[in-house]
Amino acid sequence: MAFQTGEKVLLKVSPMKGVIKFGKNGKLSPRYIGPFEILDCVGSVAYRLTLLRSLSVVHPVFHVSMLKKYHGNKDYIIKWDIVLLDKDLQYEEEPIARCEVGKL
Repeated sequence: MAFQTGEKVLLKVSPMKGVIKFGKNGKLSPRYIGPFEILDCVGSVAYRLTLLRSLSVVHPVFHVSMLKKYHGNKDYIIKWDIVLLDKDLQYEEEPIARCEVGKL
C-alpha cells in the first residue's frame, strides 16, 4: 500500500496496548485515531504524519502497516430520513452497486 503527500490516513493504535491510552480501556478503546495528513515518505514503507500537540510525545514516523486510508465522504453512512419502514418495522434493501464475486 502506498500513500501520497497530503493524503489523509487513520493511525492504528490497537497494538500499542499499555503504551497509549485514548480514554477507554478494553474492547471499547478505539482501534484507529485520526485523520492525520501525510507530510512525506520516509524510506519505502514509512510515512511522517502531522500529529496533534497532545501526541507530541509520539514519534511522527509510522510503518505503512499501521496506516489505513481515510475515506472522508459519508456515503457509507445510512441516512435514516430516506429509510422507509413498514408498519411492522421492516424495510426492503436496495443495492447501490453490484459487486462481482472475488472483486471488491
